[in-house]
Amino acid sequence: MIGVPNEVLPSLATGTVNVSLDWLQSNIFAYVSSDQVRYIAVGNEVFLKDPFYTPYVLPSIISLYQALQILGLADKIKVSSPHAASVLSSSSPPSTGTFDPYLRSVMVPYLQFLEDHGSPFLLNVYPYISYIRNKQYISLDYALFGSGTTVQDGALTYTNLFDASVDAFVWAMEREGFGGVAVVVAETGWPRDGGDAATPENALAYNNNVIRRARNSVGTPKRPGVGVEVFVFDLFDENLKSGDEYERHFGIFGLDGAKAYDLSFN
Repeated sequence: MIGVPNEVLPSLATGTVNVSLDWLQSNIFAYVSSDQVRYIAVGNEVFLKDPFYTPYVLPSIISLYQALQILGLADKIKVSSPHAASVLSSSSPPSTGTFDPYLRSVMVPYLQFLEDHGSPFLLNVYPYISYIRNKQYISLDYALFGSGTTVQDGALTYTNLFDASVDAFVWAMEREGFGGVAVVVAETGWPRDGGDAATPENALAYNNNVIRRARNSVGTPKRPGVGVEVFVFDLFDENLKSGDEYERHFGIFGLDGAKAYDLSFN
């Protein structure tokens, strides 16, 4: 998955398709084969966290899609844009999942593009952040795929916050008439330092469970047996990142390149 920085979107959105072609060729295909690329993530968490760029998201997506068509790659490389849980006005229980009504004017055309072109909805899922902000309602066991907590939502039973977070988006899309759009988790992870419950043991437990479930196509209660593709965040620690201290410690490798803990992808 290749990310297009938020600040690049205005030039892609307002330029001709040749601008997008040039960007793809000079930033991606000059360095890696198209066979190595599955997704192009246009911006990151723009709609609420960086709203200046909101009007440029869908035009950029369309322009990049047209450029990929010219290159004969539009069926193989899918274009989308990652969103945080903040685009939902309701998410708990998952069946109440609803997009923020103030975003409908941009969200619905975006969802229409995804449906029309077989692109997935990209979401960033962070049970750790939900846990530390809502400890009175969310147990550590539930956030870490433990076996001691269940949440009933109608006929569906949730045993972990990851599934609940994903399904809240599925319900929200269904509410807007786009229940068939696939989801891909563009970011998820657990920090190993810098905050409450941020330990190597918890990071290993969380990421191991995410990987195991993805490899076995476990799915979620709303979409059982429909595997959720996942990108683990992050490869390396980010010691210069701003924000809370824990945000610098999501790496499965440390700054020296050594393994932070023994995570298995098998």
